Amino acid sequence: MELTYQDYLTILKEIRQYTDFQPEIGVVLGTGLGDFAKEIQVEKIIPYSHLSKMPKPTNSNHSGELIFGYLNGIKVVLMKGRIHYYEGYSTQTCTVPIRILGLLKIKTLILTNAAGGVNFAFKPGDFMMIEDHISAFVPSPLRGQNIDGFGTRFPDMSNIYDEALTQKIYHRGLELNLPMQKGVYLQFPGPQFESKAEIKAFRTLGADAVGMSTVIEAIVSNHMNIRTVGISFISNLACGMSKRKITDEEVIEEAKTNENNLKTLLKEAIKISHDQ
Repeated sequence: MELTYQDYLTILKEIRQYTDFQPEIGVVLGTGLGDFAKEIQVEKIIPYSHLSKMPKPTNSNHSGELIFGYLNGIKVVLMKGRIHYYEGYSTQTCTVPIRILGLLKIKTLILTNAAGGVNFAFKPGDFMMIEDHISAFVPSPLRGQNIDGFGTRFPDMSNIYDEALTQKIYHRGLELNLPMQKGVYLQFPGPQFESKAEIKAFRTLGADAVGMSTVIEAIVSNHMNIRTVGISFISNLACGMSKRKITDEEVIEEAKTNENNLKTLLKEAIKISHDQ
């Protein structure tokens, strides 16, 4: 059963029993990016398990915590542990944490993920600023009865990833000599990695990178009128683009190898979001 508006308010009330911290920027930490939490001055950590209505991640690489704190004086909340559609949850349930970040009144949401490169010009270690997205075989998280307290029944999606903010972060990355790309991200249900034929089809559709998250979160964020940006870390080439088999371990190892670049770009993204 999907949560009611009152259920969401219950989660918010439980959070406020732990902290009255008011974050300005929310960050969703993708696979392999959890160590970024060590970069902030932590004020409070709230495990999802302490919140009665909050869904819990089943992927061992996603711990399931809301981390409140400061990054160079900027108030942030990190979502360490996202909920994936492949875990068996509905897309509405997967996006409960995004709804909560919205109720916490964040001004900007930064979505990150590890993704497979579909564009032949991409290579592992690149960063792709998400300019737009495609949902492939993943139901809309807005399906079902609309909760008017969150947003309109038929929200516009013409500027899902804030264009001005996306461009500023992209150009700042170039100034820092980071391997920056721009493109379209496609969410696939998973948990299996995509087939060669599927990747070929996705490339024809216009996808530059593919993964198993982010799109439904961006839809919900836009539904709540939260300024949103997305950053994909290209952890591997997609199926059929190399002779290597794709594994979850490879994705995490590539993220570890590029940890310093990841932290640098995310810090800059937070600073730019704060300044705009």
